[in-house]
Amino acid sequence: MNLVIDIGNTRTKYSVCAKNEVVKTESVDAFTPALIATLKQEYKGLDRAILSSVKDYPEELKVALAEQFKLFIELNATTPLPVENCYETKETLGKDRIAAIVGAFELYPETNVLVIDAGTAITYDLLTADGKYLGGNISPGLEMRFKALNQFTGKLPKVERGVVNELIGKTTEQAIRAGVQHGIVFEVDHAITSFKENYNNLKVIMTGGDAEFFDNKLKNSFFVHFNLTSIGLNRILQHNGETK
Repeated sequence: MNLVIDIGNTRTKYSVCAKNEVVKTESVDAFTPALIATLKQEYKGLDRAILSSVKDYPEELKVALAEQFKLFIELNATTPLPVENCYETKETLGKDRIAAIVGAFELYPETNVLVIDAGTAITYDLLTADGKYLGGNISPGLEMRFKALNQFTGKLPKVERGVVNELIGKTTEQAIRAGVQHGIVFEVDHAITSFKENYNNLKVIMTGGDAEFFDNKLKNSFFVHFNLTSIGLNRILQHNGETK
């Protein structure tokens, strides 16, 4: 069994996987060495682990993982992948982005796939049917847009997301909410349309904390996979286990 740890910008998530199946997923404030012992007691066959982090984490966690697992992988720019990474600056590529691409590769092999991760930022990443990751785009996420209007102007208030029934707002608060929420929907819909014009039979996968926001708002269809990054990290771990 495999342990997958994903330390993101705003949350840490771990998953326990049995072969290709995610059997448990949980979000925690921090993944600690003490949690390793608890999980290994609960899942007796847990002997391989992979960690992906977009920020610094305690060195003691890395030491504990290396000591307590037969195979431990810390995802980085040189980690062998089951897809061809065509990104020109691999060392700056977000680990969550490449993990999500590998997750798409696992779910939809030999398929053109657009992965949209709606989180702190919105990322668009493209995987071709022949297993090549070509790159993608990065745009501000929903909450970031609300904060930017407040922080980079003199008088605009900080507005929270909410229900928007009209195309335009009749108060400043309504105008901000309508502008941000309609704007992000227009952006994502147009992006999907543009990608579909260039890549045949394109499947679109949405993941990330704000994926549900787009439900019933886009003209284009998409699939939601909240465990996409975990699936990808598990596949990378399996790939490295096969090559050892």
